[in-house]
Amino acid sequence: MSGLTNALVICAVVVLVIARQFKAHPVTADRRWWAIPAVLVFLALREPGLLDPHHSAVSVALLGAELLIGLAMGFGWARTTHVWTAPDGVVWSKGTKATAVVWGVGIALRLGLFGIGAMLGVRQGTAALMLALAATLFVRSGVLAQRAGLLRPAYGMADAVYEPMRKDPV
Repeated sequence: MSGLTNALVICAVVVLVIARQFKAHPVTADRRWWAIPAVLVFLALREPGLLDPHHSAVSVALLGAELLIGLAMGFGWARTTHVWTAPDGVVWSKGTKATAVVWGVGIALRLGLFGIGAMLGVRQGTAALMLALAATLFVRSGVLAQRAGLLRPAYGMADAVYEPMRKDPV
């Protein structure tokens, strides 16, 4: 894919994610929470210029820092998201002001890394940003799914566990 297409994919995902995080929405039991991050990783790894061959060590260090920021941002995002169970048993989530701070700090750190790379003459493409965004979404979705699972009502599980014992003896 071209750099413009990558930039559009990244922008679309970020806009979708930011728009959704400040609206209350149900946390589903969908087991495919890893699908969007997996697609982003696939697209990023297809790109030939993930690392700058003329500045290998610095390029790897910048990529590692980008991934660490992405992981930390995803964890912070998930931990600052308000999660609650409605009376009907549906688990809901909504971003908070602290979530906006996490996003702001994460974006500032990423811009700082880009600036450092530019000062050192390292060629930086969109693939590293896509990998970091995938890490952010993967960690956020996984932690949020775990938090939502902890809030699910226990009575549904009890019915599933004890159902065989309710059968009449033969």
